[in-house]
Amino acid sequence: MKIRIKGNSLRIRISKPEVEKFCSTGFLGDETMFGTNVFRYYLERVRNDGQLNADFENGAITMFVPDHLLENWDTNETVGFSYKRDLGDGKELFLLLEKDFKCIDNSMQEDQSENFDNPLHTCS
Repeated sequence: MKIRIKGNSLRIRISKPEVEKFCSTGFLGDETMFGTNVFRYYLERVRNDGQLNADFENGAITMFVPDHLLENWDTNETVGFSYKRDLGDGKELFLLLEKDFKCIDNSMQEDQSENFDNPLHTCS
């Protein structure tokens, strides 16, 4: 699970096995250690027909994903889901959850073997 935060934007990308696990269990989490402090981030399925939502509490970010969005997500071509949450006073929090694709140019030094095949990749 990868997390990217920029301003009022939260993006989470998850690999193929993580999508399968999240769709079946409704929960996924990871953490980053900073010495004695730990930063945690989670995905949690919620039973409602709303949109993506997120919260930051006790040093952890949780993105809440309505169960209707996850129906067959592990087997269909839907890349992900996004939502702009109104924070009031003209401010928004942009939320994005998406499948993690392999880089086309192989410039990443990380293992991408569990990522989804990139739909933009063409073989010659």
